[in-house]
Amino acid sequence: MISLQDIMVTFNPSTPMARSALNSLNLDIAMGEFITVIGSNGAGKSTLLNVLSGEQRPDRGRVIMADRDVTTWKTPRRAKLVVRVFQNPLAGSCPQLTVEENLALVDRRGRSRGLRFALTHRLRSHLRSRLADLRIGVRKSPSRPNGVAFWRSEASDSRYRLNSRFYY
Repeated sequence: MISLQDIMVTFNPSTPMARSALNSLNLDIAMGEFITVIGSNGAGKSTLLNVLSGEQRPDRGRVIMADRDVTTWKTPRRAKLVVRVFQNPLAGSCPQLTVEENLALVDRRGRSRGLRFALTHRLRSHLRSRLADLRIGVRKSPSRPNGVAFWRSEASDSRYRLNSRFYY
């Protein structure tokens, strides 16, 4: 379960430009539950996702995931619990790398890394098999960034998935 308890985020606090993005937000999301957050520009949708992913630390309140208080955890540590698919599929991926190479980076997410090849023959075979299921193929460049974003969401061992795509 994800639980947000009394979350408050204010941008530019103690200034004339102070803007409350989240004000005493309480939200419980059960494992496997699908929710949609709807709101106008500036309503706090992205701020909510940033708080969940660890990109934004709340001014007040607690973020609980898998029965752990992760409020103070930085994004890399939270990567074991939550993965985020960005609105722009190239955000969080490397355009100069191939789709396979980007997916190899995803495969190492939240785990210790050393100086070695990330894309092994075994991983390449696994990726090609999974990508074949998606019917997007393997390209020499990330010409299908949505496929990369989808894989990032589905392939991660993370318990929670955040999708920040907005449809207008």
